[in-house]
Amino acid sequence: MSKNFNPERLLQVLVAPQISEKATYIADKNEQVVFIVTPDATKPEVKAAVEMLFKVEVKSVQIANLKGKIKRAGRNIGRRSDIRKAFVCLKPGQEINFAEGGAA
Repeated sequence: MSKNFNPERLLQVLVAPQISEKATYIADKNEQVVFIVTPDATKPEVKAAVEMLFKVEVKSVQIANLKGKIKRAGRNIGRRSDIRKAFVCLKPGQEINFAEGGAA
């Protein structure tokens, strides 16, 4: 882990794990874990945060920005907030198990 990141900042980078059918499929097939991250998070920050919090080794990080959907209820038009997802690829043999509440 790089020493040049502020530990307080790293605790705020990861918002939540993305737990869905698609995320589970990706985890099984590609040894990747999906996290929702803050909109200004960078790949090195996400890597350092995952390594610090879960005590695992990260091979690579891919990031995707998802635009919020436009929804309407009658005359009112609203918009869901945009989210940023990080697809974290773990090194072989590494695993994060959220069902048990932490690193496995």
